[in-house]
Amino acid sequence: MVQGLIGKKIGMVQVFDDSGRAVGVTVVQAGPCTVIQKKEGSKVQLGFGSIKDKRVTKPLQGHFRKAGADLFRVLKEFKVDDPDSVEVGQEILADIFDAGDVVKVVGTSKGKGFAGVVKRWNFGGGRATHGSRSHRIPGSVGQCAQPSRVFKGKRLPGRMGGGSVTVPSVLVIEVRPEENLVFLKGPIPGSNGGIVLIRKS
Repeated sequence: MVQGLIGKKIGMVQVFDDSGRAVGVTVVQAGPCTVIQKKEGSKVQLGFGSIKDKRVTKPLQGHFRKAGADLFRVLKEFKVDDPDSVEVGQEILADIFDAGDVVKVVGTSKGKGFAGVVKRWNFGGGRATHGSRSHRIPGSVGQCAQPSRVFKGKRLPGRMGGGSVTVPSVLVIEVRPEENLVFLKGPIPGSNGGIVLIRKS
């Protein structure tokens, strides 16, 4: 069995659990994904999201044609328990997940543009008093004579968001295989319509 799927984040809704409590869940359209290639080391390459010819390079078109598959927007690799049980061109559906599973979700966080240190890194800022000239600045960023440079990784203003974010333990609340929908407890990274990877923990 393949250990994960590519999906598209649809949005958040509320569902009720067995005790009648409302639980916020994120709905993900997980699959259908097509096996494009079998790799060494018990891995398979999956494709998700059909697109038109003109948006795919010629080498990739040949890659898809060799697999006898459509053209796809996203290609990702996943581990597989038994490589012999999977064939090139086979469709993998959301039924590989069950309610109660704990999965790892990878998504691209929302881009916030250029941000200062107070918004980006939760710095406290300077005094908010009359005469202060350091309300939202980062303050000193280095030393004078030794080592006379700014350390790598120093938290400074810059582009915020728009990076890969992994949520390690997400509970699967419900699976609807006929609609390829997976309901994950709580929020997951990214905007609605964004691509997410769901991997079995």
